[in-house]
Amino acid sequence: MQLLVLILKKIEMMEDIIKELAEEGISGGTILEGTGMAAALLNMEDLPLFGMLRRILVDEEKVACKVMMFVLKDEQVLTTRETIKKVIGDFSVPNTGIMFSIPITYVEGLGE
Repeated sequence: MQLLVLILKKIEMMEDIIKELAEEGISGGTILEGTGMAAALLNMEDLPLFGMLRRILVDEEKVACKVMMFVLKDEQVLTTRETIKKVIGDFSVPNTGIMFSIPITYVEGLGE
């Protein structure tokens, strides 16, 4: 089993991702609200940037994200990744997102 994590910067694509995954039989997942580190920079008064300049350099819309997590069987991982990439497109485009997976050695509560 693997934990697939998608940190989605293009949050407007979340519903399309969910629909496409459901059509592929991937229906379980958890979605969390996320904020990038840039949001913390906006509120730090001791940075050597002046307030207005800081706000110009850090686009507030780019700091919001959705964190989507899926506990998947090994055979589901490739389908899930490909489906997500089909919706999102090229991850090398800035402010798209990050996707990675981590092996799971123990899991409980999947209802299997």
